[in-house]
Amino acid sequence: MRRITTLSAVLATALVAALTACTPASDDGASPSPSATPVASATATETAAPSPSATAEAEEGYPLSSFVAQVDAAEITLLTTPEGDEEITVRAEDVLTVPDQTPFVFLVKEIRGSWVELYLPIRPNGSTGWAQADDVSLSATQMRVEVSLEDFELSVYEGDQELLTTPIGLGQDELPTPGGVYYIRELLAPPDPEGIYGPYAYGLSGYSPVLDEFAGGDAVIGMHGTNDPDSIGGAVSHGCIRLPNDAITELVEEIGLPLGTPVYVEG
Repeated sequence: MRRITTLSAVLATALVAALTACTPASDDGASPSPSATPVASATATETAAPSPSATAEAEEGYPLSSFVAQVDAAEITLLTTPEGDEEITVRAEDVLTVPDQTPFVFLVKEIRGSWVELYLPIRPNGSTGWAQADDVSLSATQMRVEVSLEDFELSVYEGDQELLTTPIGLGQDELPTPGGVYYIRELLAPPDPEGIYGPYAYGLSGYSPVLDEFAGGDAVIGMHGTNDPDSIGGAVSHGCIRLPNDAITELVEEIGLPLGTPVYVEG
């Protein structure tokens, strides 16, 4: 499988709006820096053929490969059931920090004939919708991220090969990191790699289960670095997943997780 990662030079606006559930304001009440560089991470280039349900599974029951749907438009209208009449419209401007600079992708839950069921980056967590297969471009990835809330541990796999395992920081008891199936919807490079988000921040498709908003934006869950290494291994955040800076850098610069990579968070 070939992976491609390219960096954009266009500045994003409002990193804090993209990852608002991650980190509290600093001690003096200031919010995090409001700009970041979007990092466009290409999806896998293999052409999808069989249904994901037909693929082999890891010992934990997760698929060894998954499909990612990319939308070439600024929005997509889906149905709640195949050939139904209740619609859901998802707009890039509502769910991406830089809609015109970052691919608009979705993790595929199921392929059924000419229909594709997609996980959606909207509330409530776990929402899905059905699109015509002709309305999306499908690609395959063998990458996946597994997060153990109990063990404060994150592992990255390619098929059945473990590529990285690292301790992590998670949400506080009253502001928990939600379990479930999510995917990477965008990747940002904060302006200060030594700042509270570290050198990179992945925006996931999930949201805080207890916060409607945070610091003026929606309470999106993310995975990012930190300038507080002592917080790794603890319940410290507003729901986001904190990684050591060397681990998040390896994920981006060496492993190259593509957008759409599934993230399985298990309690």
